Amino acid sequence: MSKLENKVVLITGASSGFGEDAALMFALEGCKVVLAARRIDRLQNLAAKIQNAGGEAIAIPVDIIDPLDVENLVKTTIDLYGQIDILFNNAGIGRVDWFENHSFERDIAMLVQVNLIALMQVTRQVLPHMLARGEGHIINMASVAGLIASPLITSYSASKFGVRGFTDALRREIAPLGIKVSGIYPGPASTEFGQHVGKNDAYHSVSSVLKFHMTSEYVARCVLDVAKRPRRSLVIPWWFRIGTAIDMLFPVLVDWILFIFSKKNHKFGEDK
Repeated sequence: MSKLENKVVLITGASSGFGEDAALMFALEGCKVVLAARRIDRLQNLAAKIQNAGGEAIAIPVDIIDPLDVENLVKTTIDLYGQIDILFNNAGIGRVDWFENHSFERDIAMLVQVNLIALMQVTRQVLPHMLARGEGHIINMASVAGLIASPLITSYSASKFGVRGFTDALRREIAPLGIKVSGIYPGPASTEFGQHVGKNDAYHSVSSVLKFHMTSEYVARCVLDVAKRPRRSLVIPWWFRIGTAIDMLFPVLVDWILFIFSKKNHKFGEDK
């Protein structure tokens, strides 16, 4: 019997990428999976795929930034299953460009709303049910951008640093009450997410030089492993931990490297 069998898992951002692959893997472990996102057609197809394979899943359309939608999502899940054992906060959007090119509405306000405030709101709705039972596990999808602040992803990095702070503070607050809280910090991965962050020659030149992107399936397996063996945080791939250590111990060195990068590539008014 799987350690996760019969657990009720609520996944936001389940229509693609990490959320979709994690949903399939949780279902294979015998979990009851609640799929939440805006694209109901994608959710229904995923739910049907899980059900056809013998698993259990329901699809609930949700606009993650709408508090009433979030309240309905949690209420529907509790009404149906009576509990939420694992909350995987995965929904997120990104933006790549020099900060002066960011629009306030989408690239700042909405990005922070989706990546941080909505994550906090979903957690706030789920948490009382976990506290009442004295058990549960909240897994927040952050990013290496929440550990290392880099040019070209200023708004995204700010939101993910916020996720990191919220994750750590909440874990320390509710650990004595039996609730586990974990943060996952992946580096670049090949998902649909990367197709919607915008285009910038400097960013994509660095990305092409690195020539390394994790698969969505690999990240999802890591999420599943954290659900089975809870821990405070997981940075993937492992060698990004070296980068985060360098940034923490030698920030002046990292500042100098990124100063050179920005001086070479930041040509005001040319990137739109």
